[in-house]
Amino acid sequence: MDDMARIYQQYAQTVYKFLLSQTHDQDLAEELTQETFYQAVRSIGRFDGGCKVSVWLCQIAKHLWYQHLRRHRREAPLPEDGPKGLVSSAEEGLLAREGQLSLLRQIHDLPPDAREVVYLRAFGGLSFREIGDVMGRTETWARVVFYRSKEKLRNGGASDEK
Repeated sequence: MDDMARIYQQYAQTVYKFLLSQTHDQDLAEELTQETFYQAVRSIGRFDGGCKVSVWLCQIAKHLWYQHLRRHRREAPLPEDGPKGLVSSAEEGLLAREGQLSLLRQIHDLPPDAREVVYLRAFGGLSFREIGDVMGRTETWARVVFYRSKEKLRNGGASDEK
């Protein structure tokens, strides 16, 4: 059990940040993080070492998140409004909202790995090293994918490669 406590100390924050990037809800991310480690303890015998522990834990977390979505038959909520007082008119508010939706559509059109890197970095606040761990790649790979994705978004959207 000491090993599991050490694993929890080492990876709990990574799993939590991953889940927060998916759920956009601190309480739900915390709850799912705890459930992730409970499931990990239950299935530790099936872990074959074929991937990093962080990747294995994030896969469990992702599975639990999808289960939660199926159970509640809803999608992850997107923020409806920005901070109050920053928009001076209804027209500007509508334009800002349309701009956000356009950006989210462009991110959604990125190839799957690039899309996940952008979500984890921009919405989850993960470092490139943490993203590399979650994705089973290197920190450098995460940096390059994020930079290239950002350039595609700046230049009007994702390319046709999916």
